[in-house]
Amino acid sequence: MSRTSQGRTADGPRVAVGEVAYLTVVTVNETGAFLDWGGPKDLLLPYGEQRFRPDPGKRVLVMVREDAQGRPIASMRLDRFLQDVSEGLASGDEVELIVAERTDLGYKAVVDHRYWGLLYHDAVTQPLRRGQRLTGYVSRVRDDGRLDLALMPPGAARLDVVGDKVLAALRESGGYLPLSDKSSPEAIKARLGVSKSAFKQAIGRLYKRRLIVIEEGGIRRQFDEAGD
Repeated sequence: MSRTSQGRTADGPRVAVGEVAYLTVVTVNETGAFLDWGGPKDLLLPYGEQRFRPDPGKRVLVMVREDAQGRPIASMRLDRFLQDVSEGLASGDEVELIVAERTDLGYKAVVDHRYWGLLYHDAVTQPLRRGQRLTGYVSRVRDDGRLDLALMPPGAARLDVVGDKVLAALRESGGYLPLSDKSSPEAIKARLGVSKSAFKQAIGRLYKRRLIVIEEGGIRRQFDEAGD
């Protein structure tokens, strides 16, 4: 039997039935593993639903589902519940992603708790870790219905996101960033998590809006920006 969890809130589980989550193994016994999911009792991960034997303290990526008696349990066998072929999604749609694993092509991710999708390496603009939740976008629905993903929205909306990153970085650094159109792509990606091309387009838009000044070795924030 599972133990009663310590330090839980009265708000109920953090994860709903039908959702994927990255949960910590609390204990393992002859019944299976028990996971911390925020409920009054730990969530059972039966041996038959395990892909490998997890150790206490480790985290596992699971789907929460119901057993034959209607009780919530966990399963590591995500391919039973997630579809390769999407329905109702189109290029540019905003989706919720959970990083599942790194592959030769990029990162396999769970999309909206329903589908599998792929973030290619060249579409990854920040370090990713297994189980990480983040907002993403459908970059393409392939002819076979599979999803290619991106971390930035398409078109002008992408430049708005990059511009917000630049302004946030300027605020954090006291109003100046030693990045310019002469900076290396590696330096820009390391500081902002975006490509050099997107950075150049975004600072051009910010300059036209008189939110920044472009100097020889970097960019400086205009302190008459609304909200100062």
